[in-house]
Amino acid sequence: MEQKLPVRNQVPEELTWKLEDIYEDTAAWEADVQKGLALAGELAAYEGQFVRDAETMKKGMDLYAVCMETLYSFSTYASMKYDQDTANADNQALTLRAQSAEVQIAEKLSFIEPEILSLSEDRLEEYYRQVPDLLRYRVSIKEVIRTRDHALSTEMERLLASAGEMAAVPYNSFSMLISADLKFPSVTGPEGETITISNGRFVPLMMSPDRALRKEVFEKFYERYREFRNTWAALYDGQVKQQIFNARARKYASTFEAAVDGNNVDPSVCDNLIESTRRGLDKMHRYVSLRKKLLGVDELHMYDVYVPMVADYQKKVTYEEAKEISLRALAPLGEEYLQVVREAYENRWIDVVENEGKRGGAYSTGVYAVHPYMLLNWADTLDDVFTLVHEMGHSIHTWYSNRKQSFLDSRYRIFVAEVASTTNEVLLLEYLLQRAGSKQERAYLLNHYLDNFKGTLFRQVMFEEFERRTNAMAEAGQPLTADALSAVYYELNQQYFGEDMVSDPLIACEWCRIPHFYYNFYVYQYATSFAAAVAIAHRILEEGETAVRPYLEFLSSGCTDDPVSLLRIAGVDMSAGRPVDEALEVFDRVISELEALYA
Repeated sequence: MEQKLPVRNQVPEELTWKLEDIYEDTAAWEADVQKGLALAGELAAYEGQFVRDAETMKKGMDLYAVCMETLYSFSTYASMKYDQDTANADNQALTLRAQSAEVQIAEKLSFIEPEILSLSEDRLEEYYRQVPDLLRYRVSIKEVIRTRDHALSTEMERLLASAGEMAAVPYNSFSMLISADLKFPSVTGPEGETITISNGRFVPLMMSPDRALRKEVFEKFYERYREFRNTWAALYDGQVKQQIFNARARKYASTFEAAVDGNNVDPSVCDNLIESTRRGLDKMHRYVSLRKKLLGVDELHMYDVYVPMVADYQKKVTYEEAKEISLRALAPLGEEYLQVVREAYENRWIDVVENEGKRGGAYSTGVYAVHPYMLLNWADTLDDVFTLVHEMGHSIHTWYSNRKQSFLDSRYRIFVAEVASTTNEVLLLEYLLQRAGSKQERAYLLNHYLDNFKGTLFRQVMFEEFERRTNAMAEAGQPLTADALSAVYYELNQQYFGEDMVSDPLIACEWCRIPHFYYNFYVYQYATSFAAAVAIAHRILEEGETAVRPYLEFLSSGCTDDPVSLLRIAGVDMSAGRPVDEALEVFDRVISELEALYA
C-alpha cells in the first residue's frame, strides 16, 4: 500500500496552527496591508522634515513603529499561509501581494535613515532632553547611526528598496521548485509498502536500518537534484549576485563583511569559529571512524550518516508523548517557562504534520501582538522530539522578548536566535541520558549527541566555508557554474568527513537543496549558538535558579545591545574561540564514552 501524503484539508485541525489568531480571514489581512500602505503614505509626507525638531521626529518614529509592526504582521501571515501549502495558488498570490506591499513601503520609507544620519550626536542628545519619549527609540536610532559609513542618499536608498522584489526572486524560485514542483520517485519500504520520497521523508528514510533502502533513497533523491543542477546553480548565482550588488552599493569590502555587520557582529567571531573547528577536525574524523566501526561496514558511505550507530535500539515517539517529555526536560527553566510551553500546545501555535505542498523542515516565527508559531513535519522519530524543543526554544525566546520589549526592540539578532533553541536541545538530551534504562538506550542518546555536534557545529561551519568560498569566487569574477559549485562542496565534504568516509559523487549536489544558502551567511550562527548553548545548559543544570535568572534576562533582551554583549548576560563570551574549543572538548568526551560502552 502506498504511503501518500495527505492534502492540506485532510490534516486534523488540532494538528494545524491557528492563523485566525492573526487575521480572521483574507479580508482582514488585506485591510492590514492597506493600513500598512496608508501609514507609509502618511510617513512619506515627513520627507525632508523627519528630524526638523524633536517633536516631529518623535511623531515620525511613532508612525514608523506602527507601520513596521503592521508590515511584519501581514508579511508573516502570508509567509505561513504559503508554507502550509506552497502549491495553493491563493497562498502564492498572498505571498506575492505581501512582497509587493513590502517593497512599496520600503520605497516610501527609504528617506528616514538618511535623515536620521544627518543629525549630529550633540543635536540628537538635545532632542532626547527636549522630548524624553523619543528615548524609547534610542536602540533603533543607535543602530542606524552605527552603520553611518554604509548609508546612502535618500535617492539611492529608494533605488535599493525598489530592487527588493527582484532580490527575492532567487529564493522564491528556489522555494517554489523545491517545495511545489520537484517530484521524487518511490521506493519499496521494509514492509513491502510503496513510499514516495520527499524532502520531509528523506532524513527519516536515511535513518532506516535497511542499508540497501538507504542507498536506493540516497541515489534517487540526489539524482533528482542532479538533474536540475544547472537550474539550482543559476538560482544560487542570482542570490550571490544580489548580495554582491547590495554589499558594493553600501561600500562593504565583501558580501560576508556586509552580512556580519548587519548583525552587529565582528567578522573575527566567524573567523575564530572556522579556525577552532578546523583545529578540531581530528575529532570529527574520530567520530566518523567510530561510526564506521559500530555500523560494522567495510566502507562508510554518505548514506550511512543519519542511521543510528546503535543498531539494536529503536525509539519511536508520538507527538503526544513528545509533548510530555518536553515539559519534563525543560522543567529546570522554571514554571513560568513551562506555562508558556503548555499554552503553545493547548492553543494551536504549532503546525505539526507534513502534507502535500508543505514546506519541509521546521521553523519558529510569530506576530508581535499575537504569539509565536512553529512549523514542524512530524514523523514519530527522536529527532522530531529534538526539533520540537528546538523550535519551542525559538518561540519562548520570542515570547519573552515581545513581552519585555517594544516591537522595534524585540527583534533579536540572528546571531543569538539559535541559542535558546539549542539550549533546549541540550537540556532534553541530558534529561534523557539521566533516565536511560539500558546500555543500548544510553548509547543511542550518546549517538544523538554526537550527531548534534556533527550536524549543528561541523556541518554548519562546512556550509559557512562553502558560502564564503563561493561568494569570494563570484566577487573575483569567477562564474558559479554547477560544476564549480559541486567541486567546492565535494572538496569540503572530503575534508570535514575525512578518509574513513567514502564521499559518494552524488553528495557533491547536496548544496542544491540547502535553503539557508539563500539566507545570506546565516549558517555560522547555528555553530556559535550551539557552542554557547552547551555552556548555558550545563550551567543551568549545575546552578539552578542562579543561572536561570540571567538566562531569562537574556531571553527578554531583544536587540537592546550587540549580540556578543547580550550573550555575556547569560555567562558566555563569544568574542574569542574558547567556547567553541570547550564544546569540542565535550564532543571528544562523548566519543570516548560511546567507545567505552563498546570496548
